[in-house]
Amino acid sequence: MQGVVDVILGGAFHAAVLFLVAAGLQLVFGVQKIINLACGSFYALGAYFGITAVGIAMSLGLPAATFFPVVIAAGLLIGLVGFPIERVLRTVYRRDESYQLLITFGLLLMFQDVFRFTWGATPRTMDNAYMVYGVADIFGVRVPTYNLLVIAASIGIAIALGLFLQRTRTGRIVRATAENRDMAEGLGVNVSKIFALVFTVGCMLGTVGGALVVPSSAASLEMAVELVVEAFAVVVIGGLGSMSGALVGALIVGMMRAASIAIMPEMELLSVYLVVVAVLILKPAGLFGKVTA
Repeated sequence: MQGVVDVILGGAFHAAVLFLVAAGLQLVFGVQKIINLACGSFYALGAYFGITAVGIAMSLGLPAATFFPVVIAAGLLIGLVGFPIERVLRTVYRRDESYQLLITFGLLLMFQDVFRFTWGATPRTMDNAYMVYGVADIFGVRVPTYNLLVIAASIGIAIALGLFLQRTRTGRIVRATAENRDMAEGLGVNVSKIFALVFTVGCMLGTVGGALVVPSSAASLEMAVELVVEAFAVVVIGGLGSMSGALVGALIVGMMRAASIAIMPEMELLSVYLVVVAVLILKPAGLFGKVTA
């Protein structure tokens, strides 16, 4: 029983962070039709900036218990970098997908050098900040309270994003633009502003995810590429452009990795790839993806 609870909570923690990045990836593709390979860089940027922000907060004398809202604020703030990056991507919006892949992959490589120049090649950590909130006892399993806070934060962000897209005027315009960009332009929608908003929100989701995960692990140069692989596994499983797919895909990947680590660590990544292959064979559009003619 304890092992099952441990796997579920560990998988839910990983899925919570992975969902934020995948949701940003899905949002950008759904509206702008861009497959953003730089999503892992935004995740890593949030992680590095989160460490810096917590260091600044502690140097100012703020209590250690405030680092959770600090990392969220840091992720949101650095996510604004999506606005100038979107200006660069405007040059390839109506071009072939290969150009989009090349420019976003180029951004991924450029960010690697930015991280190395700004924070160095050595992995960075938050020292003992991870356990500042203590532990919680769930069915006899001791779980860091921070993990539960991250899961709750991810659920809250998912609900807020859903309400924004479904209940607000801007959200309805975003969905209309995703359905038919030319029609939206014909009705007077400033599509350039919508694209800038969507890409920046997608970037913020990634940077917040990175900032939230870093107290439990080190920020390193490799994390951007590793996250890209997992994020696209989520997208393939759930279906490209589907928010529901991002949620289900993140849960599947998170649980599979947690179960593999507990049972056979050597199968950690292979288990995820096996699920991806199975989905591609049985349901190529993904579990919630739309089949296009």
